[in-house]
Amino acid sequence: MPDRTEQTAHEAHSNIGSVQDHSGSPSALHDPVLAWYAVNKRELPWREPGAGAWAVMVSEFMLQQTPVNRVLPAYQRWLERWPKPVDLAAEAPGEAVRAWDRLGYPRRALRLHAAAQAIVERHGGEVPDDHAALLALPGVGTYTAAAIASFAFGQRHAVVDTNVRRVLARSLTGVAQPSISPTAADQRLAVSALPADEPTAARWAVASMELGALICTARTPRCADCPIRSDCAWVRAGSPPYDGPPRRGQTYEGTDRQVRGRLLAVLRAASAPVPKTELDTCWPEPVQRERALDGLVADGLVEPLSRGRYRLPA
Repeated sequence: MPDRTEQTAHEAHSNIGSVQDHSGSPSALHDPVLAWYAVNKRELPWREPGAGAWAVMVSEFMLQQTPVNRVLPAYQRWLERWPKPVDLAAEAPGEAVRAWDRLGYPRRALRLHAAAQAIVERHGGEVPDDHAALLALPGVGTYTAAAIASFAFGQRHAVVDTNVRRVLARSLTGVAQPSISPTAADQRLAVSALPADEPTAARWAVASMELGALICTARTPRCADCPIRSDCAWVRAGSPPYDGPPRRGQTYEGTDRQVRGRLLAVLRAASAPVPKTELDTCWPEPVQRERALDGLVADGLVEPLSRGRYRLPA
């Protein structure tokens, strides 16, 4: 799940000097992590040499708060239907919401559609390789801009998601878990850990993320299999337990998110506007159901029509 902060990589770079008291050395991590990644990386379609920047961009939008195994089928269908930004931009935004299916957080579909339109209007249909231009696209924040610039174009940026924050927190500062929310200090730490040359920095970005996803996991890290075990400040300190505020897992059952998902499922399956009476059968509790429907309308995910009918946005 990518983290977002308002601080740019340039601002973070200017504050490297404030990152102090690391128990580990960033440079000692580079070679073993890169060697581990070369052997153990997952074969994913957006990592293929010919995938292209649009494929990387689609994957980054879909992977926000959603695991890889759920993303893969939707990603493959999406790229088959919309292999270029111009293909998506030509469709109604409601078609993006329909194709998003059950990935969750469907506003991402609207943002990706808006980004595709902006790419067509501003950049001739090609995903820009300029970091500032990426940041200016709808729905693209600090994390996503850095990820696209790094993964698609091989540039030197700190790509700071939850996995990276956890790897760096343990290996360099000796704590069990990073802060619950991303901070400017996390960004500074990640920038300080970047290799100096651009190609190596780009490989490091994806390799450190993969290490956090597969080995340095949140609950049951596989320290025995970790390539930087001997250099990890947390391991050297005896792997002290997390002593911060409680981390609450996300719930779904009975929430407004579940109700919104039920309502959207009906609208996705429909080829014509759906009467309100049909939507009312999705959820028995009327107050929560109406609140969820109002929220979908306010978010632009559902369009109300005359005579009490609703549809995905046209």
